[in-house]
This record gives sequence, structure tokens and C-alpha cells, in this order.
Amino acid sequence: MAEQTGIHKISAIRKTYIVYQLIADVLFAAAFSIVIITIVNYSLHIALLWAVPVFMASLLVFVFIYKTWAISNTSIANFLNRQYPQLEESSTLTLKPAAELNLLETLQLQKVEAELQEIPLPHKAFFKRIKLALLLLAIALAVSWLAGSVSKQVHYTDGKRLSAEKTAVPEKILPQISAVNVHVAPPLYTGKATRQQDKFILNVEDGATVTWHITTNIAVKQIFLLFNDKEVIKLKNTDNTQWQVNKVISKPGFYQVNVDGKLSDLYQVQVITDQPPVVRIKTPKQYTYIDAGEAQKININTAINDDYGVSSALIFATVAKGSGEAVKFKEYKLNFSSSFVGHHPQYDLQKLINLPDLKMEPGDELYFYVQATDTHQQQSRTDVYTVTIQDTAQLLSMDGMLTGVNQKPEFFRSERQIIVDTEHLLKDKDSISVEQFNNRSNDLGIDQKLLRLRYGKFLGEESESDINPADDKNDPVGDIKNYGNAAVVLDKYTDKHDNAEDAQFFDPELKKQLKATLTEMWKAELQLRLYKPQNALPFEYKALRLLKDLQQKSRVYVAKTAYNPPALKMEKRLSGDLSKIDQPLFKQDIKPGTDQFENLKKAVIVLEQLKTRGQINDADKHVLALASQQLSLKASAQPGAYLPALSAMRRILSNQKGVNVTDVALVEKAIQKTLINAIKTPAAGVAPTDLGLSRDYYKNLKTVN
Repeated sequence: MAEQTGIHKISAIRKTYIVYQLIADVLFAAAFSIVIITIVNYSLHIALLWAVPVFMASLLVFVFIYKTWAISNTSIANFLNRQYPQLEESSTLTLKPAAELNLLETLQLQKVEAELQEIPLPHKAFFKRIKLALLLLAIALAVSWLAGSVSKQVHYTDGKRLSAEKTAVPEKILPQISAVNVHVAPPLYTGKATRQQDKFILNVEDGATVTWHITTNIAVKQIFLLFNDKEVIKLKNTDNTQWQVNKVISKPGFYQVNVDGKLSDLYQVQVITDQPPVVRIKTPKQYTYIDAGEAQKININTAINDDYGVSSALIFATVAKGSGEAVKFKEYKLNFSSSFVGHHPQYDLQKLINLPDLKMEPGDELYFYVQATDTHQQQSRTDVYTVTIQDTAQLLSMDGMLTGVNQKPEFFRSERQIIVDTEHLLKDKDSISVEQFNNRSNDLGIDQKLLRLRYGKFLGEESESDINPADDKNDPVGDIKNYGNAAVVLDKYTDKHDNAEDAQFFDPELKKQLKATLTEMWKAELQLRLYKPQNALPFEYKALRLLKDLQQKSRVYVAKTAYNPPALKMEKRLSGDLSKIDQPLFKQDIKPGTDQFENLKKAVIVLEQLKTRGQINDADKHVLALASQQLSLKASAQPGAYLPALSAMRRILSNQKGVNVTDVALVEKAIQKTLINAIKTPAAGVAPTDLGLSRDYYKNLKTVN
């Protein structure tokens, strides 16, 4: 029975493992089918019922790939041996027949059978695939939800656009016009082809040539186009039914068609203006400093954007040589190697400039900017960028060191010696052994380290000698009498930042530059310790340049000229005599100017009355006609914002039976947008009447004091 119990336990664990793996296969198949159906539904819009056969096919694929039913009892026994040490790797004894077991195996089997009864059926290892499948299923559901949201939004937008196109109110044209064909020829700078439309509303490029072809169903005498209530253009005809005219559109506004004295609705004219090009330099930085040892080259990477393309792009460079009154400038114009034939909206241009080709030497500066011209001859340029080549000779020069008053310690100038020794080492590289070269490089690294530690004291950094201090016989911490005295321990091992001698009087900008100097010294020391003095030179030069800049900032200068103030009259000092000082008096007549929005304000009052009255009289028409003229001027400049209101105003003026409340609200909204708050002018305030009580109060108070 003991043998049968062990076999049953292992078989039960095997069945549990198979069930859990089948659940994982189901979850994997569900995640895979959700992703497939989402992709296919988003692209082909198929029915969701296809998810069932896709899921079944996916499940069969996963089941036949993993073949969980093929797991044997021996594999389960080996798994239990690895997971449970108390089985002593003997669980496979339960799978052997009792007749094949010897005495020792029989005794071991009895022990294993007792341990097997304590082992649970599910194990943590069975859940690994289920956890991974659940994670993938959650990701698949999230992807499906996002795709569904995007699809609904796209469908909603498309449906809204299609419904708007279907429900859009068609243009109202005069009954005499049977057809209209408008040819729009964009200007050459756009690079666009001629297009046609059958509507009067125009949305054209600045400078486009528009040709109207109007066909009438009856013979008419004359057709005009009235632009902005001012300009009249007469159309030409061939047989009193075919009319045409062309015009160059350069400003927005509106126009009407006049057929034998009958005016059409207001048609909007929008002009698409050409924006100047946008130029941006990606590299280099606006202030670039080329240190010693670096390549004297700059790569100018520029991005140019424009509406209709760029015709040219140039680099305007100026090289500055010398200093003081002997400074000289030379200008260069550099072209990019790219072609600007096509009307592309974006260009990524690069130009590699070799500074020696511009006859630049150490100490010279290069100032450059990029200027782009679009196809409409509009220009844009960037800010000026500066590139400077380091002058090592000037940096190592001692000029000014003897005459100036130096407030820094002596070791502030020891970086020069490190640079000189590094260059001397590089010259001797071929004449000395590798071991000597490495030793001298390491010694220079030690010198750089000592210099860095000296500078670190100015920033409050601790020296290495403070990390492991030498033993001192008189150390109070080692005294048995001070055992447990926290004040003695804190006095030795804590930083006393509140001491006046340790206080730092550097400003934040000086501290920042000093930290940058220490960083360059760190880098130079690293290269010297790696036996690469050639790579350490740029960092040493940069550290020296920063130090010299710090030294120049610390110089003390004496004023060359003195200021002698006039002598003070002691008899008038602190006397407070202001009798000879007159108070300034300004008098100005402020006349109220004419209110340019007076007609619009009166029109608002009339419109409010029309909401309740419903009828318009002659006096109201006069006020609204004046307001209509101002709205016409606004519509000429901004037709998209004011043209509907102008049309509504004209409908109100032409309607004899009654006024539409919607038109009134539309006009009022446009007028409110036009009106601005009046600027308050100075005016004398009206003092409240107090019968002189306050005056008497202060008078009596002064008398008492």
C-alpha cells in the first residue's frame, strides 16, 4: 500500500501540473487572438465573430507546441527531488515495483512515502506561465482598448466631417447665374499647380491670379464684381451669357456679384500669407571654445523650415584678428553643398569648416550667422555664433604678472609648469624607455593631484591627510579619561563650518568657475595616470585658462581719476530749510476726444430694443447703417470673423416685415468683440460734504500739539 500511495501522490501532482499548463495555454491563446483580431478589425473592419475560430486555432497551436500531456511521472519525481531536500533524491523509488527493491531501498522508500504525504499538490513553479500569460493578456486588452478608442475617434471625426459636408449650406447665387467656374493660379513662389472650383468663396495664396467664368441662363446687360464695397471690376462677355474677368488677390476681404443691378450675398476672400523661413542652428553651441589639442574644425548643422521652399542659404562669417586698435576683420560668404531646386518645406543642411582655411590662428575669433531666403524673397537669419581658438602662447605668457597686484597664492600659477613638463615629456617620448615615460607621466599626475587638493581647500574640501590622520600620543580621544565624552569626539571628527577662519567669501559665480577648474584637473590627472599625456593636454590648458580668468578677476585696480565734490556749507547742513525750493506746477487742458465707437454703441441699444419690438423704423435704420459701415471695414480686414455679422446686419436692414432674433444676436456678438474698454481720463474728484468738521478737527489737533 505504501508503494501505491507514493505513486498516487506523484500522479496527482502530475495532473495538477497539466491543468495549470492548460490554463496558461488558454490565456496565451486569448491574448494572441485579441491582438490578431484588433489588428485585422482596425485595418479590414471584419466582424468580431471571427475571434472564436482564431482563439481555437491559437489554442491548438499552443497545446501542440508545449505538449503538456506528455509529462511523465519520472519528470515529476525529478522535479520534487530538486524542490524538496528532505526527499533525499529518492522519490523515484516509488515508481519501481516492490519486487525490484533491495532492503536498503525498501527502508528508504518508507521514509520517502512519509515525506511525500506532506508535499502540496500545486507549486510555485506551476504558476510561472500563468503569471506571464496574465500579463500578456492585460497588455493585449489595453492595446485593444486603445485601438478601439482611436478607431472611434477617427470614425467620429470622419463622420462629423462627412455630415458637415452633407449639411453644409450651399452658396446662394443669383437666379440669373447657371454656372460658375473659378480658376486659381498660385504665384510662382509657391510651386503649386493651377486649380479650379465651382464656388465663389476664395481661399487663395497671396498674389494668386483668380479668373472667374460665369455663365448666365438668360442674356444680361452687365455683370460687376464689387470688392469690399469699394472696388468695382467689370466682366467681359462674348454673347451676353458667357462672362469672365481675372484679378490678382493680395489682401483679404469680401466681394459681391452684381447682375444688372441685383447684388448677391457676401462671398468671403481669405489670403494665405507666406511666412518667412525659420532658421535654427543645431550645432555648434553659440559660444564655442577650441582648446589646445582639439581639431580646429566646426560642423555647422542647420535646420530651415518654410511654407513653400527655400531659394538660398548662406553662412556669413567674419574672422577677427589682433586686439585693441590693431584688430582686423575679414568677411566670408560660405555656401551649403545642398541644392534648393525643389519646393521642400524642410531642409537639414551641414557645412564642415576648416578654420585654418579661413587663415585663422590661435587667438583669432570667428563670428558667423546663417541667412536663408525663401522663394518669395523673404529673409531670416540666426543670432551670431562665436568660435574662438585658444592662444596657448598668450595663456603661458607672464605679461602683466609682475606689474599687477596679485591677491592669490603662489601656487595659482603652477599649472603652467605642469603643461610645460607635459609637452617636454611628449618630446622625449621617442628617446626614453616606456617605463621612464610611464613614471614621468605618473609623477605629473601626482603633481596635478597636489595642485587640485590645494585648490579644493578654497571650496571647503578635505585633504587626504585628514582621512587617515597619524597617531598622536596627545590625542584626547585616546585618553581613557575622555571615554564616553561625546564633545571630544565631535570636536575632532566633525567639520566646524561656523569658524570665521573657515568661512568662504567667494561669490557663487567664482565658486562655480573654481569647481569647473577642479573638474578639468580631475580629467587631466586621469589621463596622466593612464600614461596618456597627449590626451591630458586639452584639460590642462582649459584649467589654466580658467585659472587665469580667475586671476584677472581678483586683481586690485586703483582709480586713475579722482572726483572732488564741492565743499559743504555747514551753516545749512541739516537745517531743513526748503524755502528756496519751488514746487513744480503743471497745467494741462484735457479735452475729450471723439469716440470712434459711438455709432456701434448706439447700434447695440437699437438691437436690444429690436429683440422686444420686432419692427425697425427709419431712425433705427440710420443708426444701423452707420454701424454697418464700420462692420464693413472690419470684414475687409478679417472676413472670417466679421463677414457673417455683416451679412446679418444687411438682412436686418432689408427686412421690412420683422427682425430675426438670430441675426440680432450675431451682430451684437460682433459689435461686442469690436468695442474696447474706454481709457479713463483724469478728472477732479468730488469731495464729500462734511460741513468743515474734518478741517476744524485737524486745526484743533495742531493747536493742542
